Amino acid sequence: MKRSALLQSARVLGVMVAGLLAAASAVALEPPQPRLDYQVEEGLNSNHFLRQGEVAAHLVLRSGTDPRIIIAFPAGNSGVGVWFDHLPDKATWTPATKAEPAHDVDSRGRALYGLSAQVSIAAPHLRIRQAVLSSVRVLRDYQSLGTVLPEVVVAPHVEGRTISWSRDRLDGAAGYRLVLELIDGQVSDRELSAGADGRITLRITGLTGEMPLTPLSGSELLSAAAAPDTAARRTLTFLAYHEKLNAGSWRFNTYFGRDTLISVRLLMPALSATAIDAALDSVLARLSARGEVAHEEDIGERAVLDHMQTDGSRSAAPVFDYKMIDGNYLLGPVVSAWLVRDERGRSRAAAFLAASVGEVAGSRSQGRSRGAALIENFRLVLQSASAFATDPGSAHLIGLKPGFAVGNWRDSETGLGGGRYAYDVNAVLVPAALEAVARLYDNGLLAPYVGTADRPLFAEAAHMAQVWRARAPPLFDVSLSHDAAVAAIKAYAASISVPAEPAVAALGEGELHFHALALEADGRPVPVMHSDEGFALLFAEPDAARVDGDVSVLMRPFPAGLMTGVGMLVANPAFSTPALQALFTRNAYHGTVVWSWQQALFAAGLERQLRRQDLTPAVRAHLSGAQKVLWSAIEATRSMKNSELWSWSFAADRYRVAPFGAAAADVDESDAAQLWSTAYLALRPPRAAVAAHPARPLAAGRPALAEEVARNESY
Repeated sequence: MKRSALLQSARVLGVMVAGLLAAASAVALEPPQPRLDYQVEEGLNSNHFLRQGEVAAHLVLRSGTDPRIIIAFPAGNSGVGVWFDHLPDKATWTPATKAEPAHDVDSRGRALYGLSAQVSIAAPHLRIRQAVLSSVRVLRDYQSLGTVLPEVVVAPHVEGRTISWSRDRLDGAAGYRLVLELIDGQVSDRELSAGADGRITLRITGLTGEMPLTPLSGSELLSAAAAPDTAARRTLTFLAYHEKLNAGSWRFNTYFGRDTLISVRLLMPALSATAIDAALDSVLARLSARGEVAHEEDIGERAVLDHMQTDGSRSAAPVFDYKMIDGNYLLGPVVSAWLVRDERGRSRAAAFLAASVGEVAGSRSQGRSRGAALIENFRLVLQSASAFATDPGSAHLIGLKPGFAVGNWRDSETGLGGGRYAYDVNAVLVPAALEAVARLYDNGLLAPYVGTADRPLFAEAAHMAQVWRARAPPLFDVSLSHDAAVAAIKAYAASISVPAEPAVAALGEGELHFHALALEADGRPVPVMHSDEGFALLFAEPDAARVDGDVSVLMRPFPAGLMTGVGMLVANPAFSTPALQALFTRNAYHGTVVWSWQQALFAAGLERQLRRQDLTPAVRAHLSGAQKVLWSAIEATRSMKNSELWSWSFAADRYRVAPFGAAAADVDESDAAQLWSTAYLALRPPRAAVAAHPARPLAAGRPALAEEVARNESY
C-alpha cells in the first residue's frame, strides 16, 4: 500500500492509532527523509522553510508598516495567515526560535500537520485586521484585493493570552488551524499589546489537514551532475514531490504545467531519471480531452469553492485551467529532449511511453499509456499549426484564446502589451513542437500509438516545421533608423532617470532591428524589446548571423538593450509609445524587471549555440562575450538567484537590486522559492565569467556595463 493511502486510512482512526500507523508506515515503506530547514531573507519578507516527516511548511514574516504572518503548505496548496492593521512606523519581525514541526488532531481526531515558531516584533500594539485559513489561492486573493469569501471566514477564539482560528474544510474534511500565543503582554479583543520590553513576542502555530505529499530528495531528485549549490538544492528539494513539482512558494505551491516543463528542460542534466519521469508524467496526467497542457490546478478547498460556484456541489475533485497556450507547444520539445537527446531517457524511451499515466483525481489519466496521452497533445499541435503551414500569414498564427489577455509565461494582464500573438509561442515553440513530433515519429517511438487515420497528418510534421521556422519569425521584425533609435533611447532614459550615454554609445551605426514582444490582432508588432529570444537559443537553430545580431542587440546596456548591472531585464519599452511604456515599468510583474529563470534560459541557450560547428570566429567571439557579460550579472546577484524576480533602483551612477514587492508601487511580490529559478543546478558559468571586452557589436559601451555588474554584489 502506498504511504498516502495508508495515511488516509489512518485518519479515520483515533489519535494514537493514527500516529502509530504513520510512524510504522514511514519505517516500513521508505527510509526516513532528512530534515530540510533553512531561511531566506528577501526585502520585507523573512522566509522560513521546513520539511520533516509529514510536515512541509513555509513561514513568511512580513515586516514594514503592514505586517503579516503566513504559513503555506504544499499539502493541498493550503495556508493560514493573519494580516495586521497599518502601523505608523516600520517594524521588523525577529525569529526567537527555529521553526519546528507541529502535529495535532482536530475535534474529530483527524491529523493536522504544520509548524510552530516563536517570533517577536518591536511594536507597542498589533491590531488584527483579518485572518484567512483556506487555499493559498484564497490567501493570494486577500493579499492582492483585500477581500475574502465569506464562506471561509471564521471568528477568532480568545482565551487568556491566546487567540486562535480553526475550522473544517468546506466539504467537511479536516481543515485548518492558526494559533497566536502571546508570550508576554496582553490580548484584548483583536489587539495584541507589547510586554515590558516593548516587544510583542508570539508563538505561532499553523496547521493543515490536507494530505501530505511524498517528498523527492537526494539521489531520487538530483543526479551526480548537479552543481554543488546549497541554496538551489534546498529550494528545489522543498518544491519537489513524487506527485508533482510545485511551481513556487509561498504563492504557487502546486502544479503549474508551463513551470514544470521549462524547469525540467533547463534542469534536465541535473535531475535524476526518476524525477524527470515523475514530472513529465504529472503533465501527461492532466491533459485535457483535446490534448491541452493544464496550466494550473485548483485543489483542496479552492477546488471545493470552484464546484460550489459552478455546480452547487461541495466536491473536492481538482479543477484544471487550460487557458494558457504555451504549454501545449512545450510538451513535445521537452519530451523529445528527454527521450531522444538524453542518453538516460533514450535507454528507457519505449518503457516510458508504454507505462500507464499516473492517477490524478479528477483527470482523464486512468487507464491510458503515456504514449497515447502524448499523441493527443501532438494531434492538437499538428491541427492547430496546419493553417499557417498552408497560408503563412499573421491571421493564421496561434493567438490567445478568445476572452483572455494572457496565454504565455508573461501572464499578467499587461504582459504582452495588448498583443494577441506571442513571439515565444509562434516564432519558437510551435516550430519546436512540430520538429519534436517529426523526430519522435520518424524514429519509430510513436508507431505503437499513432492510428492509421493520423499517419498522413504526422507525416507532414517536418514540412510544417520548416514553414513555421522560415515564415513566422520575420512577422515579428521591428526596424528603426539609427536617428530614431537614438532619439527614443534619450527620451525614455530621461523619463525614468537612467543614463542614456552608454546605451547610445553601444548602438554603433545603422538601423536597429529586434523582434517584437507580440503582434496585435491585426498583425502590427508590439515594439517592446524582450528576453524571449532565449527560447530561440535553446529550442531552435536559427541562422548563425541572425543569432549573432539578436544576441548582440539584447546584450547592449539598457535602454538600448536589456542589460543592467543587476541583470537582464525581461522587457524594454524604450522604442514604443508612452502608453506602452507605462505598462512596462519596474513595478510591473513583467515590466523592466529581472526574472531569474529568464537569465538561466538565456545562459543555457548561449551555451547550446556555442556548441555549433558553423559559427565563424567573429560570431563565436561575440557570443562568448555575451555569455561572459550575462554570467557576470548572474554572479553579481547570486543572493537572489533562487527567487522569482527582482526590480531595481538607480542612484549614484549605479543600478541596485530592489526586491520585488518591497516597494508600495509593486503590483505583487516575489516568491522566495521558485522552481524554474533553480535551473542553475544544471548550468556552469564560463571560466572567466567577469567582464571581458568582446569584439563589436558587443564591445561598444560594454566596459562601463562590466564594471557596473562587478560592483553589484548585494543590495
